[in-house]
Amino acid sequence: MEALSELGDFLKSRRAALRPEDVGLTPHPTRRRVAGLRREELAMLAGVSITHYTRLEQGRGNGASDAVLEAIARTLRLSEDETAHLKSLARPVSGSRPAPARAEQAGASARQLLAAMTEVPALVLDRRGDVLAWNPLGHALLAGHLAPDSPAAPATRPNVIRMLFLDERYRELYPDRAEEARLAVASLRLVAGRHPDDRRLAQLIGELSMKSGEFTALWARHPVRTCTSGVKRLHHPLVGPMDLSFENLLIPGGSGQRLIAYTAEPGSPCEAALRLLSGVTAPAAAHRPSYASGRRAGDPGVTARVPRTS
Repeated sequence: MEALSELGDFLKSRRAALRPEDVGLTPHPTRRRVAGLRREELAMLAGVSITHYTRLEQGRGNGASDAVLEAIARTLRLSEDETAHLKSLARPVSGSRPAPARAEQAGASARQLLAAMTEVPALVLDRRGDVLAWNPLGHALLAGHLAPDSPAAPATRPNVIRMLFLDERYRELYPDRAEEARLAVASLRLVAGRHPDDRRLAQLIGELSMKSGEFTALWARHPVRTCTSGVKRLHHPLVGPMDLSFENLLIPGGSGQRLIAYTAEPGSPCEAALRLLSGVTAPAAAHRPSYASGRRAGDPGVTARVPRTS
């Protein structure tokens, strides 16, 4: 991805979203040729030269100072996430080479933690949304229609963003699919701004742009947002509706991997549904290898692949 081209598109999208009256300007009586603020209006309000701002929108202004970027962010009324995104786009790492397209693995300590979380659905994702590992309850909650050992091999590894747009059975988990889709794209935008040379990330974005009109429309709006905790509304095919709290925990080390865990309010019907799901899946899980271990079927100490569940 070209970070400086993304910078121009991002600034234009946010400038178009502001009307003159939103920032205390009196609209000119003549018809405006552009939606939102003009470049010169934004530059004036931010206290930067029109030449400097125009260079930013044209992708020729890398190296802009903190003061300039923060003034523009304030004028555009950017959120904290959007301001961080603006700085990432304005300052791509110079001379960096594209990241190698190698598959990642969940670390041993993360896999051990997953295996110990027997009553909590949990999974480990990389920064692109690839599922690197999950525990049996995490698999049963989110992707019981996939083989339990899917995360073990790059060729079969699920990606939660791809599934949200292209896997109908996964999409059916979310009663409010439109909101989930917006959050997924906003998070992906943030990651893409921080890692413009990630080939596998670019491939994922390209695939979704070709296969999903919904993704393409959302991506064009340049949403930016991170979501570290909250409540997910799910409708599970086996146990019905559940409102589950989630925590998105960054795993130390700089890889961008994160562990996501889901819990229900104690004593609630949602907790009973989660316990029921655990009881339904426990007999099968007891006869499976630990797919949180990161080992592949056929490796020493691992039994044969379990047939795909329906």
